Amino acid sequence: MSIRFDGQVAIVTGAGNGLGKSHALELARRGAKVVINDLGSAVDGSGASSEAARSVVAEIEAMGGEALAHGANVTNFAEVQDMVDQAMAKWGRVDILINNAGILRDKSFSKMSLDEFKLIIDVHLMGSVNCCKAVWDIMKAQNYGRIVMTTSSSGMYGNFGQTNYGAGKMAVLGLMNTLVIEGEKNNIQVNALAPTAGTRMLEGLVPQEVIDTLTPSSVTAGALVLCHKDAPNRTILCAGGGGYASTKIYETDGIYLPLADQTPEQVVAHWDGIVDTSNQAVLIGGFQQTEKFVGKAMAYLQSQQGGEQ
Repeated sequence: MSIRFDGQVAIVTGAGNGLGKSHALELARRGAKVVINDLGSAVDGSGASSEAARSVVAEIEAMGGEALAHGANVTNFAEVQDMVDQAMAKWGRVDILINNAGILRDKSFSKMSLDEFKLIIDVHLMGSVNCCKAVWDIMKAQNYGRIVMTTSSSGMYGNFGQTNYGAGKMAVLGLMNTLVIEGEKNNIQVNALAPTAGTRMLEGLVPQEVIDTLTPSSVTAGALVLCHKDAPNRTILCAGGGGYASTKIYETDGIYLPLADQTPEQVVAHWDGIVDTSNQAVLIGGFQQTEKFVGKAMAYLQSQQGGEQ
């Protein structure tokens, strides 16, 4: 199967360098028209320059493709809306959004200011929200859309010094889960990429020879799978250095305690059954948990009524 994007329009945020640039260039090589969004800030979010975005546009045009540079700050909805408006004016549609823009402000929680925490949440979570909001009705009207969130192992599993980054990266999975449900009837599919790559954010943290094995292209291969017409849906794809895996959130089957036993002591007494993973499942939609617990309660009541006959 050949994965192509001919006739499609993609927006890639943070596409001036690193992973975003890699995603944008490969989308263009495979036929997409690409909006290169980049504020041009440093890794910590300071400064701004449109030079990087224009450079990527030049590369795409040199290969015979079409691209548009835009320096929208993803935390500013008006700027994001202007970016989307320009894409619509130029090409008349938006098929793909890859939310890649991000910054770091790493510190232990005790040393981190609330402003440093809020800034990261604003960029990673609200930046993704703003971009999704700006394209959502367009994708609904087209009856087609593919959105990729960028999450992280720091969010899914934790990482010292990254409470702000981890919280933001886990939050985009919550955004994904509900957008999947709301977008289903309009053929809008939403997935998440958890990358490991030798980008600017790793410089100085690990040896160069290790960084050299973590190529952006290895991550981009996964990103493009998540945004093509036959993409999966509600998938968290982990990719880096040639390794690919999927992460899912499971819930154990759990136990039921009758009203008289619903105490902390009984919860502790039945802990082994609560954490037993033998019948764990992936729940699609929060109401499935309610249905499961209500079902356990009904089964218990029916068993009690049967015993009284």
